[in-house]
Amino acid sequence: MPATRYAVAIIGRPNVGKSTLFNRLAGSRIAIEAPLAGVTRDRVLYPLTINDRSFDLIDTGGIGIVDKQSLETLVEKQIAVAIAEAAVILFLVDSRDGLVPLDQTVAERLRQEKKGKVILVATKVDSPKMEDNLPSFHALGFGDAIPVSALGNRHVDEIEDAILTALPPPTPTEEPVSGLNLLKIAFVGRRNVGKSSIVNQLCGGERVIVSDTPGTTRDSVDVIIERGGEKFVAIDTAGLRKRGQMDDVMEFFGHLRSERAISRADAVVMMLDATAEISKVEKRLGDLIREEYKPCVIVLNKWDLAKAQRPDITLTGFQDYVAENLPGLHYCRLAAASAKTGENVWNLIKACRDLQAQASRETRTAAINQALAAAFKQRHPRAVGGKIGKIYYGNQVGTRPPTFLLFCNNPAVFDDSYRRYLENSFREALNYPDIPLKLIFKTQKEVGRYAGKEK
Repeated sequence: MPATRYAVAIIGRPNVGKSTLFNRLAGSRIAIEAPLAGVTRDRVLYPLTINDRSFDLIDTGGIGIVDKQSLETLVEKQIAVAIAEAAVILFLVDSRDGLVPLDQTVAERLRQEKKGKVILVATKVDSPKMEDNLPSFHALGFGDAIPVSALGNRHVDEIEDAILTALPPPTPTEEPVSGLNLLKIAFVGRRNVGKSSIVNQLCGGERVIVSDTPGTTRDSVDVIIERGGEKFVAIDTAGLRKRGQMDDVMEFFGHLRSERAISRADAVVMMLDATAEISKVEKRLGDLIREEYKPCVIVLNKWDLAKAQRPDITLTGFQDYVAENLPGLHYCRLAAASAKTGENVWNLIKACRDLQAQASRETRTAAINQALAAAFKQRHPRAVGGKIGKIYYGNQVGTRPPTFLLFCNNPAVFDDSYRRYLENSFREALNYPDIPLKLIFKTQKEVGRYAGKEK
C-alpha cells in the first residue's frame, strides 16, 4: 500500500505574502519573494516536518493574477490542483489592506471546492497595533484570523500548531520522516530548452507550467515522483541566459535559485538543444556543476530534429563536440531524449541512480595507491621553481563526491594540468568512469582532520 502523504497549501490573492510565509515555515529562501504581484506561478513544494509529522508545504500563485505573459489560465490550473490535493489550507489575507473584494472571491472558491480544514491567516502584522483590521475578516466565514509577521517571525509558531491540529490523524501508512531522504535530480539548461516538459513527462501530467514563452518557470520547483515503488525528487529550474540579458529582478532571482538547485541536488540533468550551438550559458552551467562536484547526465533534446537537419550526426560525434566546448564535463554520460514525446526520459532517471551509486562507492586504500603509483610512473609532474612534486600515498576520506587525500611534499608544485591528469587516471583505474572526483593535496604535517581509517 503506498504511503500516505498530506499536503498543506498556502492560498490567497496576489501579493499577500504567501511566498514569504512559505519560506519562513520551510526555514529557507526557497520560493522567490518580491514586492510584486504574480511572482509565483507554479506550485512550489517543500517537504516539511514539525514534531515528527511530515507533510508537503505548497506555495501557489495568487488567485486573480494578471500575468504579463498571459499565463493566468495555467497559473489558475496549478492553484486548483493544490486546493484539491490539500488536507489543510492556509488562507492568507493582508492585514494592512483589510478585507477587499478579491478576498471574498477566494473565500467563496474555497467553500465551493474544499471540504478540508481552512486556517485563516492575516499577514504583515508586525506589531499589536496593526491588528485593528482583523475583525473585518470575520465576514469571510473562517473564524478568527491568526495574526502573523513572516518577516519578523511573529506568531509563526501558532501557524505551526494550527497545522498540526488540523492535519488528519496519523495513519499506519503515513510516510515517515526518513522517507524524505530521496534522490534529488536538478534539470537545468537555457530558457525554453524543454526542462518543464521533461518533468511533466516524468509526472505523467501537467505538474509544472509549460509554455512556448521563454522564462515561464521562475522558481525551482521540487516534484516528488514515484514509479515502481521507488521515489525521487525532480527539480525543475528557471531557464538561464546571460545576466546582461535579464529582464527584471525576478529573472535574476530565478537564476540564483537554479544555481542553488545544482548545489542541493544529488545529480544533475543538463539539457542541451541539439539543434543549437553550446553557448556561454551552458558553459557557465558546466562550471557550476563542476565546482559543486555533481554527477551529471548531458541530455540532447530535439535530437530527432537535429538528425533531420544533419543526417550524418552521431552521438559519438556530439560527444567530441561536448568535450571540446564543455571540457570540465568531458567524462559525463551523454543521452538523447525527447521532452515532447517522452522518449528515453526514464532512462535518464536510471542513469542518475547509477551515478549516485558510483559516487557513493568506497575504494580500498591498497587499490588507491596502486593507481597512484601507476599514474606517477606513466607521467611525472614537471618541476615548479626547481622543485619536483612527490606523492607518498593516498586514501579515501569521503563519498559523494569520492574524495581522496594525497600526502605529498608540497601541494603548490602540482599544477592544474597534473591534477586533472591524476583525476582522469583515478577515474579509469578505480572504476569511477562517469563522475567527478575530488583530490586534496596535503603535506604529512597537515594531516589533522583529514586523517582517515584504512578501508
